[in-house]
Amino acid sequence: MKTELKIKAIENGTVIDHITANKALHILKILGLPDEDVINVTVAMNVFSRETGQKDIVKIENREIDHEELNQIALIAPKATINIIRNYEVVKKDKIILPSEITSIIKCTNNKCITNYENEPITSKFKVIESQPPVLRCHYCEKLLKNEDIEKQFE
Repeated sequence: MKTELKIKAIENGTVIDHITANKALHILKILGLPDEDVINVTVAMNVFSRETGQKDIVKIENREIDHEELNQIALIAPKATINIIRNYEVVKKDKIILPSEITSIIKCTNNKCITNYENEPITSKFKVIESQPPVLRCHYCEKLLKNEDIEKQFE
């Protein structure tokens, strides 16, 4: 008889599902996890998915992620879904949508960009040119950032 390991349901918190395979650890870094406030974080990597073949899943007990964190997650897991859990029930389910503009999450890779000068208090800002895979254009110097440039910043 085959046995199947199941991940325990959470009472309250967030489940991030359909994460691009092998990106769950990047998600934990974006969210600053683990930390002393969040006790239970469950990570499943390279699990079977009918839709994509392989996927990652992150369950975070007693924490709901905010809008800015969603934008960051969208950069590296554009097909992820977010489930907000309260009292063991899904109360909100959203697909991540990459916004048309990204602010302050990542840095421009152009060393001469004004956003990279320490004495210039300018927040980075990018226009999303392509969403899958993401391609961003710096608002200030117009440098294009491709998916690999973006991913390196979360490693």
